[in-house]
Amino acid sequence: MALLHVVEDGQRATLRRIQNELFDLGADLATPGEDFAPSQIALRIVQPQIDRLEREIDAMNADLAPLRSFILPGGGAGAAYLHLARTVVRRAERAAVAAAREVALNPLAIRYLNRLSDHLFVLARLVAAGEGGDILWEPGATRSAD
Repeated sequence: MALLHVVEDGQRATLRRIQNELFDLGADLATPGEDFAPSQIALRIVQPQIDRLEREIDAMNADLAPLRSFILPGGGAGAAYLHLARTVVRRAERAAVAAAREVALNPLAIRYLNRLSDHLFVLARLVAAGEGGDILWEPGATRSAD
């Protein structure tokens, strides 16, 4: 859904690559085991995929003002759907951590989910900057009866 509402070509290309990697991730998580080296039989998330997410996070953050408050999801359709995607990835991360207590899962797959949720958060902020900016949480803003 986020891809349908993000208009910048580079951001769209990033989301397409992530979509492809999510299928790789699904294959990885569907093949628990003890050996997490990539092979012809088992598709595995690898450290360079995580490293790339981290480089992209750093590059996107360089163009953004530092956070002064929590952010409310929104700021335009693209940003809102990216925030939604981020929450889905966080839920998937929690589920993978819980599953890893029962079966051996690739620890890099879980780390990928963690970095991906941060990536989507920063991308949402970047998209929001082009859609009017972040919507900041105003603690206690609705407490008065006025």
